[in-house]
Amino acid sequence: MLWTDKYRPKRFEDVVGNVKQKKIIQSWVEKWKDDNPQPPLLLIGPAGTGKTTIAHIIADEFSEYIELNASDKRSHDLLISTIGESASTYSLFGNNRKLIIMDEVDGIHGTNDRGGTKALNKIIKESKQPIVMMANDFYSNKLTTIKKNAQVVKMDKIKSPSINKYLRDVVLKNEEIEVDKEVLKKLAKRSSGDLRSSINTLQALVENEGELTEEALDSTSQKDNTSTIFDTVTRVLKSKNPEHVKRSMFENNEDPSLVMEYIAENIPREYESNKEVKKAYEMISQADLYFGRTRSSQYYGYWRYASDFMGLGVSNSKVDTYRKFSKVVGPMAFTMMGRTRGKRALRDVIASKMEEKMHVSLQVAYTIFPYFEIMFENDEVAWEISDFLELEDDEIKFFRKKKIPKAIITKMEKIKAEMREDEKEQWRSSIKEGIFREIPPQDLKASDAVEESFSHENDTVLDIFDDFSDEELDEIASDLSLNDKSKSKSRAKKSRDSEDVESKSREDKKEEKLDKEQTTLFSF
Repeated sequence: MLWTDKYRPKRFEDVVGNVKQKKIIQSWVEKWKDDNPQPPLLLIGPAGTGKTTIAHIIADEFSEYIELNASDKRSHDLLISTIGESASTYSLFGNNRKLIIMDEVDGIHGTNDRGGTKALNKIIKESKQPIVMMANDFYSNKLTTIKKNAQVVKMDKIKSPSINKYLRDVVLKNEEIEVDKEVLKKLAKRSSGDLRSSINTLQALVENEGELTEEALDSTSQKDNTSTIFDTVTRVLKSKNPEHVKRSMFENNEDPSLVMEYIAENIPREYESNKEVKKAYEMISQADLYFGRTRSSQYYGYWRYASDFMGLGVSNSKVDTYRKFSKVVGPMAFTMMGRTRGKRALRDVIASKMEEKMHVSLQVAYTIFPYFEIMFENDEVAWEISDFLELEDDEIKFFRKKKIPKAIITKMEKIKAEMREDEKEQWRSSIKEGIFREIPPQDLKASDAVEESFSHENDTVLDIFDDFSDEELDEIASDLSLNDKSKSKSRAKKSRDSEDVESKSREDKKEEKLDKEQTTLFSF
């Protein structure tokens, strides 16, 4: 288990350094717990200053929390779908607060990420829940608006005496390891205020060398002389010494999943045997599984196993080292993704519009794209689809390189206007025939009354109804009123006629009865 995970502080008072900052953060938490909403909290500072640790300590104060890396959810739609609703709703457990943790908010690129920064700022302004954000670069242009809408806490580098004390009194004491005090001081100074880096270096040296000596410390690449990702890949693919490989993995400060991508890309460039390549990629596959478990469980202890598989596992996959020069290259997948990022973002926007307008899932929408490419070859069809989906010019270019001719646009807009007028006339007739009979004539111009009476109808009914001018509605109301009066007169006349018939019938019956009585009397 990594010592950084094993000895991660669980309470504010155990966090090293940044005393004033911790008080500000604790006050922010208490106000939220007292149902006194506060602006989002933005923790800015270099690596190893306790930002993530503090965020997790804050999370323990709330019933629920959501954690994500903002740089992985860069587009407007992804950010909104991921945390937009969570930021405006309460916890599953009553009205308890739900904490939202966002790391690397300075990793969102506004231009290429289709409104990611805009979405983030919208979430910050509208959120009803506590939000904790983390960033590394205080002066990043991407944080300008965010800083205006958040409570900024600038995290300072941890002083070397504090690092030295923590290593001695917490880590080494619990591990029951004794080291030279001067060497430990030297390690603390070399960490450049990064506590996490110093703990990783200490663990690597103790586990690989058996002890912490000045010679071993001098031989390591510590912070200012950190092992680059290219050094790590070279060591993994070239070396057969497990200690050297493990140390190189520890000394690298890059994202482990990125290191895995680099190693995977360069395996066939170094290994020549098919069996070696096969075995190496099996190790990469195992490492990827553990990275997946890390993402799903948010337990970063799995990184240790992933590191062993992609480091020691890949290194031991070769029978012997190759005495040749192989240039380490970056992952082709990243290169291709960089080239196609804008196109993929555009594709996602179009698919979202199809989902809304066509009532299909995103997955189905993507399968329709090839058919659209064929259909868009016809100018008129291209205009009809674009008009229906409300596509922008750059979105139309996704399916066809040529612009839709202006003559076609003018023609199709004229046809649409004529169809709209015909449809409107049909509804005008329908209205006069009684479709809106249940609405009193005086309420015809009251949109609320119309919407309430016809909420069961489709949107087209209300849209066309909105097209009628006040004069037209007055005319319709007048017709309806006249019809009502005419029908009322007709009903009154029918009622009078009916009464006359009934009266005559009663008189006839009386005369008939009188005749019978007279006949009976004369019979005697």
